[in-house]
Amino acid sequence: MPNTSRPSAPKPRVVIIGCGFGGLEAAKALSHAPVEIVVIDRTNHHLFQPLLYQVATAGLPAPAIAGPIRHILRKQIARGNLTVLMGEVTSIDAASSCVVIDGGEHIHYDHLIVAAGATHSYFGRDDWAKYAPGLKTLGDAFTIRRRVLTAFEQAERETDPAKREPWLTFAIVGAGPTGVEMAGTLAEIAQQTLRSEFRRIDSRRARVILLEGAGRVLGTFPEDMSQRAKEQLAGLGAEVLTGAKVTNITAFGIHYDTMEPGPDGTPHPVSHFLPSRTVVWAAGVAASPLGRALSKSTRCQLDRAGRVVVQPDLTIPDHPNIYVVGDLASAKSYLDPDNPTPVPGVSPGAKQMGRKAAFNIMRRLQGKESQAFRYFDYGNLATIGKRAAVAVLDLPFINKRVKFSGFSAWLFWLFVHVYFLIGFRNRTVVLMDWAWAYFTSQRHARVFPDPHALEPNAMVVRVTPPSTPPVSVSAVSQPTTAPNQATVSAPGNTGATGGQAAPAR
Repeated sequence: MPNTSRPSAPKPRVVIIGCGFGGLEAAKALSHAPVEIVVIDRTNHHLFQPLLYQVATAGLPAPAIAGPIRHILRKQIARGNLTVLMGEVTSIDAASSCVVIDGGEHIHYDHLIVAAGATHSYFGRDDWAKYAPGLKTLGDAFTIRRRVLTAFEQAERETDPAKREPWLTFAIVGAGPTGVEMAGTLAEIAQQTLRSEFRRIDSRRARVILLEGAGRVLGTFPEDMSQRAKEQLAGLGAEVLTGAKVTNITAFGIHYDTMEPGPDGTPHPVSHFLPSRTVVWAAGVAASPLGRALSKSTRCQLDRAGRVVVQPDLTIPDHPNIYVVGDLASAKSYLDPDNPTPVPGVSPGAKQMGRKAAFNIMRRLQGKESQAFRYFDYGNLATIGKRAAVAVLDLPFINKRVKFSGFSAWLFWLFVHVYFLIGFRNRTVVLMDWAWAYFTSQRHARVFPDPHALEPNAMVVRVTPPSTPPVSVSAVSQPTTAPNQATVSAPGNTGATGGQAAPAR
């Protein structure tokens, strides 16, 4: 029977689940506090997710945006008050004040910070995941990189132009920052990086198509910045389809509906099929399943996305020693106590929540009341491609908003992201790689393992597709959606640490 009794530790123990932005900031903030800290993460590395798409598109090697947790926290470990464990938390027993990790080990806590992050949401159609991978982990980035580069290789082998076209059609679902970044970068790869490296195909004839269920890209940005982003995407060679609601994804392409005027002028849904062998999902984010485990143990409330609804001080009702931060928290900012506003799911929000949770723990240890969380939003940044980006900056001291786009926004985005990378070596590597890519348009991280070794039981990539459905079919006379098939809008990515471009800090 595992030992769940309270340990006789001389210091109160703070357990931190997850070492993303929120968890890492909390661990750092508590490093000099009179507490024992235990950090638990399912991987051995901290990941700078705003640049994950660069790994997926062969712009950066993985070590440039990821660092071993033990190395990042080595000073705290050497100080003797921090322990790092690699493992997956399977449940939380609030009654016994312990967490259970894989293997059945029980770890007691006096204070708990849950920073487990988020995962992909396919809006009830998880069967799409094998055809349209999302982008949250290094594993996801490697999968997308392999599929993108393999598509060009398969196109080079294909002699039938009709069969070659789907290999050279790249679809991205969701036009939030992640989708926009992916679309712009894939267009750059096709137009510049690979243009002289094939004999049978012209990579510049590849199509990069961004599908968005809403009426514009980058829905969290002002309309004029959304329009600028769309124009810059077009300038890079990417196509944008707004108002496109995805209804099905298969190994051979995407089914989607658009509202189009009929003969009488009344809008009605029209179904389309886009043949594509490479689809990237950037349309939805769901909270970590650990939120449900916490709700089961504490009866805390979850929102529609599965996030834990927290109190002003980031704790959950009736459990003042349990804090939830980052993408897993449905939190509000109390800059104006009479008008609290939702905290966006972005990396600066996770960092600030991690620091506030640590601050409130230290206040409680001193016998003081905890304080409400206040989020300082300095704006949003999104890159589209080389020399193309949009920026919206809020300057709190002068109460002014500044908006700009193009090369200046791209340059600002570059330095902001490099500045917040973990470790001097990472910053140096990224700057060198970007400088090289800027002047040469080359991406030298274009290697991947043997795909057959990675997926020995997967469908052979050169399998012949079925007869292609009509490109445009009236949804009224010939519906393509099965009776039990969901119709899914493809909104922009609203989660943060994964693919949202990090707002300005």
